[in-house]
Amino acid sequence: MAEQGNLFILSAPSGAGKSSLISALLKQDSSRVMQLSVSHTTRQPRPGEVDGQHYHFVTVEQFEQSVSEGAFYEYAKVFDNYYGTSVQAIDEQLAKGIDVFLDIDWQGAQQVRKKKPDVTSIFIAPPSKQELERRLTNRGQDSAEVIAGRMAKAQAECSHYDEFDYIIVNDDFDQALIDFTTIVNNQRLTREQQTRKHAELFKDLVSE
Repeated sequence: MAEQGNLFILSAPSGAGKSSLISALLKQDSSRVMQLSVSHTTRQPRPGEVDGQHYHFVTVEQFEQSVSEGAFYEYAKVFDNYYGTSVQAIDEQLAKGIDVFLDIDWQGAQQVRKKKPDVTSIFIAPPSKQELERRLTNRGQDSAEVIAGRMAKAQAECSHYDEFDYIIVNDDFDQALIDFTTIVNNQRLTREQQTRKHAELFKDLVSE
């Protein structure tokens, strides 16, 4: 029987280091193929963005038709544009043995759990409010008003930490990456995964 890929949700407030952790994990050598999910969106492509690589760009009509057909694990409307995670695309990747990571917020995570209860969810937390504010400020891209808004949104995001299977406090990045890698490897060693991967072995081991 073919080895099944695992689906992972990663959620975190802005500035917690979630994107950096995902990027670092995907650059590691691995016996398994891993990739970040490519969302569908109705917004226009930005310069340099490639359809199917950065996003699947669709019309509002196409997106809303897909919603009516239940074609998304989760979706949301952000600043007049839709974003969603395709059931078909994810399931096809998992069937090929690919581990897929969803970079979504707690609301999206709730939607995915309802449709796929066996998903593994991970919350990335900052080590403190002060450190989170420092990281956001040091980006040097936002005004004090914008940073205050991001901090308020971060607090709302953090209030849902107890809905996740695993929590990684990203104080030391290298240790956080080790923790993240450990979680991914653990999911590959579950009884269900191993009996699927080594079906012939166990059939032989228990035969008389």
